Amino acid sequence: MGIRSLFIVFLASVLIVESRPQDSQKPKAPQPNVLLIAVDDLNDWVGCLHGHPQTQTPNIDRLAARGMLFTNAHCQGTLCNPSRISLLWGRRPSSTGFYDNRYQVKNEPEFLKTHVSLPRHFAAHGYKTLTAGKVFHGGTPEQSQIVGPRLGQWLKGLDQKVHEKPEQWHAIWDFGPQDYEETKFTDHLTATWVAEQLSAKQNPSASSGEPKPFFLSVGFYRPHVPFFPPRRVYDSFEEVRLPRINEDDWSDIPDAARGVTLSNPRIPTHDWMNEEGRWQQAVHAYLACVRWTDEQIGRVLDALDNGPHAKNTIVILFSDHGYHLGEKQRWSKFSLWERTTHVPLIISVPGGVTGATDKPVELLSLYPTLIDLCDLPANQRLEGVSLQPLLEDPNAPWKHVAISTLEQNNHAVRDQRWRYIRYADGTEELYDHETDPNEWNNLAVDRPDSRHATVISRLKKHLPTINVPQRSN
Repeated sequence: MGIRSLFIVFLASVLIVESRPQDSQKPKAPQPNVLLIAVDDLNDWVGCLHGHPQTQTPNIDRLAARGMLFTNAHCQGTLCNPSRISLLWGRRPSSTGFYDNRYQVKNEPEFLKTHVSLPRHFAAHGYKTLTAGKVFHGGTPEQSQIVGPRLGQWLKGLDQKVHEKPEQWHAIWDFGPQDYEETKFTDHLTATWVAEQLSAKQNPSASSGEPKPFFLSVGFYRPHVPFFPPRRVYDSFEEVRLPRINEDDWSDIPDAARGVTLSNPRIPTHDWMNEEGRWQQAVHAYLACVRWTDEQIGRVLDALDNGPHAKNTIVILFSDHGYHLGEKQRWSKFSLWERTTHVPLIISVPGGVTGATDKPVELLSLYPTLIDLCDLPANQRLEGVSLQPLLEDPNAPWKHVAISTLEQNNHAVRDQRWRYIRYADGTEELYDHETDPNEWNNLAVDRPDSRHATVISRLKKHLPTINVPQRSN
C-alpha cells in the first residue's frame, strides 16, 4: 500500500472516531435530591423492626419495603445533642467533646469554622438546602438556606398538663392525650410545610438554567416527651402491653452503670412511674405518639410520590437514639444498653436494591454515604464509613462495628451478635443477643469464661483511643 493510500485510511479512521459520541459529551445525569427524616426518641417500636406487638407504623414500614432496612443500626451519642452533632458533622462524641444536651455546638464558633455540617457540605456543592422541625439540637437553623417551622415540644395555650409531678423533674415530662385541633399540632404543621416543598417544582438556577437539586431535612418531635398525641390516635389503642422486665436485672450490673444511667435527677423514677397506672398510661401515650408521627411521615411520603421529584429523591429515615419505657427499671435515654442505642434506619434510593441487613452500622455513616450517593467531593474530617457496599449488597463483607458513647470514656461496642460495654472505671458488661436479647445476663461479671474473654478482647480493640473532655464555657 502506497503512502497516499495509508494517509486515506488514517484520515478515515480519525473521522470515524470523531464521529462517535464521547463520554464527556453525554448529558450528565441530574444529581439526586435528598429527603432526610429525623424522628426524636423513637426506639425500635416500629412494625418493620418488630419492637412492640401493638405498634402501628404502616408508613415507616412502606418506606422500609422500598429501601434498605438496617436492623442493627445504632446512635453514637445516647441523647439528643451528641447524637445529632455526631451525625450532622460526621465526628464521634469522643472526638469532639460534645457529650451532653446542655452544651451545644452554637457555643463553639471555632468548631463551626473548622467543621462543615452535612447540609452546608451539600450547599457548597450546588444544593438548595431546606429544613423544618427538630433536626439540629438547640437551634442552629443557619446551617440551611431555607428554614421552615420549628415550633417546639410544648405549644403554649394548646398543650395541657396531664400529670402532677415533683417540681425538680423536667417540666416537659408528661404524657396523655390532647384535645385541640390536629392541624395545630407541631408535627402536623411541620409535615404540611415539607409536603408543600416536595409538591413544588424547583426554580431554575441563574447559572445553569436547570433547577438545583435539594437537600431537605425534617425533624419530627414526637415521640419525645411530652407524650402528647391527639385524642383520636390515643383512643385507637386499648389495653397496651408493657415491656418485659427482670426484677433482678441490676444484680450483675456495675456501679458505674448506675452512676451514668441514673445520673439525671430531672427524669422520673421507675417507682413513681409504676404507681397509679402511670407506666401503662405512658406506654399507651408513647405508642400513640409513634402512630401520630407515622401519619405525618405518610403525608410527607405521599407528597413526594405524587409530586415532581418522586423518581430522583433519596429518602433516609432515622431516629437520634432509642428510649427506655421501664426496661431495666428506668426511663428515657442516657444508657449504653440496646434499648437506648438501637435505632430505626432506612435508606431508600430510587432504582436501588431493596431488602434488609443485620450488619452493625452507625448513624455516623450517613454523611459519607450521602456524599457517595450524590457523587459529591469528600469531606476529609469524617470518621464514619460509607454504607454504599451494603446498599448494593446487604450481605456484603462488613468488618465494622457500631460504637455508642455516654459521657467521657464510657462506650458500647455492638457487632452482629454481641454488645460489650466498658465504663471509664474499667468495669464491663457483655451480652449475647442470640440468647439474651433483653440484656438480662451480664457475661462479663466476676471472671468471664475463656470464650467470653475472647469476645471481650476482640471487641475491646474497637474502643475509641481519643476521649477528649466535655466542652464547656
